[in-house]
Amino acid sequence: MQNHSENTRRIAKNTLMLYGRMLFSMVVSLYTSRVVLNTLGVEDFGIANVVGGVIAMLGFLNDSMSGATSRFLTYELGRGEHLRLRQTFSTALVIHICIAFVILILGETVGLWFLNNKLVVPENRMFAAHVVYQVTIASTMLSIIQTPYNAVIISHERMDVFAYVSILNVLLRLLIVYLLVIGDFDKLILYSFLQLTVSIIIMTIYRVYCRRHFNEASFSLDITKEYFRPMLSFSGWDLLGNMSVIARTQGVGILLNMFYGPVANAAAGIATQVQGAIMSFAGNLVTAARPQVVKLYASGEHDMMFSILKNAIKLSFILLSICTIPLLTETEYVLKLWLRNVPDHTVAFCRLTLLFNLFANMSSFLVTAIHSTGRLKRMSLINSSLYISVIPVTYILFKNIDVIWIPYLYNAVAVFFGMLSNAWTINLYFKEFDFMEFICKSVFPCLLLFAFVLSVSVLITRAVDEGLIRLLLNVLSSSLLLISIGFMTLISKDDRKKIINFIHVKLCRKA
Repeated sequence: MQNHSENTRRIAKNTLMLYGRMLFSMVVSLYTSRVVLNTLGVEDFGIANVVGGVIAMLGFLNDSMSGATSRFLTYELGRGEHLRLRQTFSTALVIHICIAFVILILGETVGLWFLNNKLVVPENRMFAAHVVYQVTIASTMLSIIQTPYNAVIISHERMDVFAYVSILNVLLRLLIVYLLVIGDFDKLILYSFLQLTVSIIIMTIYRVYCRRHFNEASFSLDITKEYFRPMLSFSGWDLLGNMSVIARTQGVGILLNMFYGPVANAAAGIATQVQGAIMSFAGNLVTAARPQVVKLYASGEHDMMFSILKNAIKLSFILLSICTIPLLTETEYVLKLWLRNVPDHTVAFCRLTLLFNLFANMSSFLVTAIHSTGRLKRMSLINSSLYISVIPVTYILFKNIDVIWIPYLYNAVAVFFGMLSNAWTINLYFKEFDFMEFICKSVFPCLLLFAFVLSVSVLITRAVDEGLIRLLLNVLSSSLLLISIGFMTLISKDDRKKIINFIHVKLCRKA
C-alpha cells in the first residue's frame, strides 16, 4: 500500500512539474505562432509546414527507436541492472547515429525528389523551400542522436529538468520572434536557421546534464549483439505503427498541398499547433506515468500497474476536456482572437482535431501498457492498418468530392477503433485486465460526462452573444462541471482521499 501511495505521489509531483512548464509554454507558443504567421504570411507559413512534413515522414525510423530506447532503459532501471543499463544506452546511441545517416541519405534522394516534383510551391519561393528543407534535415539528424539522452531523463523521472529547459526553450523562441520581426533578410530562411540554433542549444544542455548526472549516459564500447536484437525487434514492430502515425499526419498534409496548395497547409499547421498544445496538457500525465507503468510491469505488480493506468486515463480525460469543450464551441472566436487573420478551413480542421485528441489520449495510456510487455506485433498490425488507410481513402475522396476536412474526420474515427483494439490486446495479455469492465467503468462514463458538459456549453453559445464574456462563461462552467462531476463519479473514493491529502500536504507546506 505504501508503494502504491509513493508511486502515486511521484506521478503527481512529476505531473505538476510538467504542467507548470506546459502552461507557460502554451501561452508563449500561442503568441509566437500568431506573430510567425503574420510575419511569414499564409503562403510561407504553409510552405514551412509542408516542407517540414517531408522530413517528418522520413523520421518514423527515429520514432520507433525512441520508444524502444525509453522502454528498455526504464525496464533495466526497474530491475536494478546498472551494467545492462549502460550497455543498453550505448547500443541505443549507436543505432540512433545509424538512423540519422539513413535519414540523411533518404532526405537527399527520395525526399528531395518529392520536394522538386510533387509539392506545390510557387516558383519564386523554391529556393527558400530548398534552404528550409536542408536546415530541417540537419535539425532532424541532431534530434535523432539526442533521443537516447532524453530517454535517460524520462527513465529516471527527472521531469523537473524538462520543465526548466523547456522554459529556456520558450524564452529562446520568443527571441526568435523578435529577431524574425526586426531581421532584414528572407523571413522564411531566417526562421529556419533560428529554429536550428535553438535546437542545438537545447540539445547541448540536455547532453551535458545527462553526462554529469547519470553514469550510463556515456558511450561505451562494451556493446554486444544481445542488446541489438531485442531493441531492433521491438522497434521493428513499433516501426510499422509509427509509419502509420506519420501517414495519418504528415501524409495528409502532403495530400492537402497536392490538391489545395500551401494555404491549406497553413490551416493544417495551425490545427496541428492547437492539437500539440492541447495534447501536451493531457500528455504530461502520460509522460509522468510511463516510467512507473514499465517499472511495475518489470517487478510483476500488474494490479497496481492497471490501477494507476485507469486512474490516469480518467484524470487526463477530465483535464483534456477542460480545454477541449470551450474550444469546440468557441473555435471561430478563439482563432480570430488569437490569429486575427484565420486561413480558410482552419475552424473545421481544429474541431475535428480536438475530437481526435480525446481518443488518442486514452489510447496513449493503453499503448504504454502494451509497450511495457515488449509484445507489439498484434497492436502494430491492427493500428497501422487503420491509420495507413487514411492515405488511399483521402486520395480517392479528394479526387471525387471537394470535402477538405474528410481526412480529419476519418482520423478521429480510426483512432477510436484503435483505442478499443488496444484495450482488447491488453485483455488478451493480462488476466488482471477486463475489457468490458474498462469500457463500462472508464470509457463510457468519460464520454457520457463529456457529452453532458458539451451540451451545456452549446446552450450557453445559443443564449449569449459571441464575445469574451461568453468565452469566459464557457470556460468557467465547463471547468466546474468537469471537475466536480468527474471527480465524484470517475475517481474512486480511496483515490479521491489520496488526491485531497496530497493537495492538503502541498498547501500546508506552502503556508
